[in-house]
Amino acid sequence: MFLDVTTRRNSKLIDVAFDLHQKGLVLPDTYILDVDAIESNASSLAKDAEKQGIRLFYMTKQFGRNPYVAQRIHDIGIEKAVVVDYKEALIMMEQGLPLGNVGHLVQIPKQLLKRIMAYGAEFITIYSLEALQQIIDVSVELNIKQKVLVKVIETGDQIYEGQFGGFHLNELPSIAKLSSKNKSVEIAGVTSFPCFLFDGKSKLTPTNNVQTIKKAKKIFEESGIEITEVNIPSATCHETIPLIKEIGGTQGEPGHALTGTTPLHAKLDLPEIPAMVYVSEISHNLDGKAYFYGGGYYRRGHLESVLIKNGDSVINDSVESFSDENIDYYLSTSKEHSIGSTVIAAFRTQIFVTRSDVAVVSGIQKGIPKIEGIYDSLGNLIRR
Repeated sequence: MFLDVTTRRNSKLIDVAFDLHQKGLVLPDTYILDVDAIESNASSLAKDAEKQGIRLFYMTKQFGRNPYVAQRIHDIGIEKAVVVDYKEALIMMEQGLPLGNVGHLVQIPKQLLKRIMAYGAEFITIYSLEALQQIIDVSVELNIKQKVLVKVIETGDQIYEGQFGGFHLNELPSIAKLSSKNKSVEIAGVTSFPCFLFDGKSKLTPTNNVQTIKKAKKIFEESGIEITEVNIPSATCHETIPLIKEIGGTQGEPGHALTGTTPLHAKLDLPEIPAMVYVSEISHNLDGKAYFYGGGYYRRGHLESVLIKNGDSVINDSVESFSDENIDYYLSTSKEHSIGSTVIAAFRTQIFVTRSDVAVVSGIQKGIPKIEGIYDSLGNLIRR
């Protein structure tokens, strides 16, 4: 999906990935993260968002909850994280990084709520009155005031399977009633997901979820609650930041944009450059096909082709389709290749749901690559 654009716009990353594997410094089934490029993308996004008056929270699940990269993104100007789940929150907390939004795609378990709130989360997204009451109880105990975002959902909204949750519009007055009785919480904003979708050609367009958010904001305001935050996540990048402002949003959440891998980046040359590739190795041949080590396959990744290097020879080969029902012990190419050859791919992924290693490499853009650390797909350091 991104192999051609990465070859054209970040050939240094591909060259370094080949070199690291052939020198035995990374194993097959390893994602290489170009920290230089990620920093550049983050800095550019932060400056653009500031001009538009949009606040950004960075997301790390796409590149494996990596705490080193998260620290660099924080330092470059996007200060707080939006965490996809409580486990990601714990990784950021261990790194000492500030939390911007917790609970959006995965609610906080009751047993962890006090720990996360004591650490500090600027916003907590809720799906239920029970969750709001739990937050109220912990806020009273800790003597703090907690800001809350309310996730809304209505018939006709785009919701991915496995992510159902939120309030219908007719339930919002009950939230207003409960919160008005308690000074320890503030209903600060509304949110939904996804708010933009790729049209398959060249545009990211708002979903019906945006209209639901606007209706929710009006209902709250009619109930006497001032909504100051309108969180508009999904595919946040240079292309959507102006759209967020146009539809009344105040917050965006770049994830794939940090590595230049939103679907739009495969079609257009946007300011964000590709910053991630996948490294593997030819394991064996059978019946005219070559098989390379898997582990990083993502079913929505559109993995179509790979570069294969043996000695000084680099060739392109197509990757055969793979059933989502099976485990990717190996993936296959259309032709045979020499065993031990390096395989490079670039496709849309969510590293945190793979079993891959992650090599964080600095200095690629300066010609002095250095492995800062090898991590697992969940952000745990394996070795430096």
